[in-house]
Amino acid sequence: MIIGIDLGTTNSLVSAWRDGAAVLIPNALGDFLTPSVVSLDRNGEMLVGAAARERLVSHPQRSAAVFKRLMGTSRTVTLGDRSFRAEELSSFVLRALKADAEAFLGQSVEEAVITVPAYFNDAQRKATKVAGEMAGLRVERVLNEPTAAALAYGLHERQAGREGKILVFDLGGGTFDVSVIDLFEGVMEVRATAGDNFLGGEDFDAAIISWFAQSTGLEQLAAEDVAAEDGSLQARLRRAAEQARRALDASDSTVMELEVAGQSAKAVLDARTFARITEPLLDRLRRPVARALSDSRIRSEDLAHVVLAGGATRMPAVRKLATTLFGRFPLHSIDPDRVVALGAAVQAGLKMRDGALDDVVLTDVAPYTLGIEVVESLGGAGVSAGRLLPIIERNTVVPVSRKQTVTPMQDFQKQVNVRIFQGESRLVKDNIPLGTLELKLQPRKREEQSIEIRFTYDINGLLQVSAKSLIDGVAEQIIIEQHAGLLTQEEIAERMAALAHLRLPDRESAQSRLLIARAERAYEESLGAHREQLGAGIALLEAALHDEDRTRTAMLCEQLEALIEMIEGSRIQ
Repeated sequence: MIIGIDLGTTNSLVSAWRDGAAVLIPNALGDFLTPSVVSLDRNGEMLVGAAARERLVSHPQRSAAVFKRLMGTSRTVTLGDRSFRAEELSSFVLRALKADAEAFLGQSVEEAVITVPAYFNDAQRKATKVAGEMAGLRVERVLNEPTAAALAYGLHERQAGREGKILVFDLGGGTFDVSVIDLFEGVMEVRATAGDNFLGGEDFDAAIISWFAQSTGLEQLAAEDVAAEDGSLQARLRRAAEQARRALDASDSTVMELEVAGQSAKAVLDARTFARITEPLLDRLRRPVARALSDSRIRSEDLAHVVLAGGATRMPAVRKLATTLFGRFPLHSIDPDRVVALGAAVQAGLKMRDGALDDVVLTDVAPYTLGIEVVESLGGAGVSAGRLLPIIERNTVVPVSRKQTVTPMQDFQKQVNVRIFQGESRLVKDNIPLGTLELKLQPRKREEQSIEIRFTYDINGLLQVSAKSLIDGVAEQIIIEQHAGLLTQEEIAERMAALAHLRLPDRESAQSRLLIARAERAYEESLGAHREQLGAGIALLEAALHDEDRTRTAMLCEQLEALIEMIEGSRIQ
């Protein structure tokens, strides 16, 4: 069995192709969305999902979120006394999803299709595959998120008898992607893609936090408190901002309130103010749309449908922008939080060669231009160094192989260093370096030396580069793996061994773990008698869990939940 996984910045989902249809798989709490949050508890267990999200407030130094944005880099996140890379934190989320899938399907799962933002670079894609490997999954296909959404809608539209050109507008928690897809007789051809890896719901929340701090004087009020809170204040601010943003999905205004240093900070956020403070972000959504349409050579009026994907597209301001850009109301008949995961399940079905998908064909494109650094001659004016020579241009259909012939810079060179880059800038310094390939040469005059550079780019967005002397036949090749932000196979093995003793809690205790995390967060936000009651309730429930007394655990869960509801209800009043 192959499962589909939408590994998101804010939430993640797991799905499967079963009985001729894509199905979503619930987690241990019965929810389809699992928050992409992890938290290391004092017993050495790694909590994942809703319980970990609650602990962002109560245990900020032992919890982490939004780590997807660090994928493909060497940056680490510290939880307690340990440091983790983004691949490792993501692997815990994947392990939890894998366990959910195995419980639902009643069989072991070893392979997965994992979706990534279309604009993820080579290092980020490889880091995603490493995260899967650390979770015990073989990831043979990395699928672009808007392409996954198009697969889900493409099947839906084909069943409805509708075909044509579709634009997928995918705004998630941390990234924004646009893809233009041509759907005709079961063939889904991606024509162009564009995006922004640092634009999503989290950025809209950051704009709300900035506005709230300025509106309430929170910056001055919290100056001394921030050090004492050790990150708890920022977690509470982020939580309040997300709640306010989601409240505006259903109403024209909402009250955002937070208690800081014994004082209440309060402000009213309405739709007009939200549009004003997020205007720069809304403007950034326009550029990738324009590029994708231009590259696909399709006019907006020729689009049959505009499809929304990603939970952040629920924002009325975003839907209004999409309607204005395309002159029509976009489709959201499939839940935008779920559409990418459903598409991943379709891709899993394709990999399993399910008969229901025999006539479905999918093509994809390279999201970035890939090339090498060259020196250009300016005639009598000398040379211009640091130029990019494109070999595979963006939005070329993949898999693809392209070659270019170049010559050394100087006479009698003994080797050339082929520096490989990804990006759209004319100057390599403004692009992303991917690696270097060294080719030994027999010394000759440069005009007698020709070198063939070949790039091969596969459906997972992984690149192989070869260089060959056309005179001597000497050749070298490199699969771009050793990016500065990536782990070697030896390092992966070492880290997997180090993570082996960190286990996930039993799925059966998920509800109790969530309740304890909620109670700890409520304790953090309470004072006096409420704190005493919560502390006692947490201690009793933890003792029952330790003793594996299910009857007492169930009774204490009911009592603690009622206490939390009473305390939170009195706070609202």
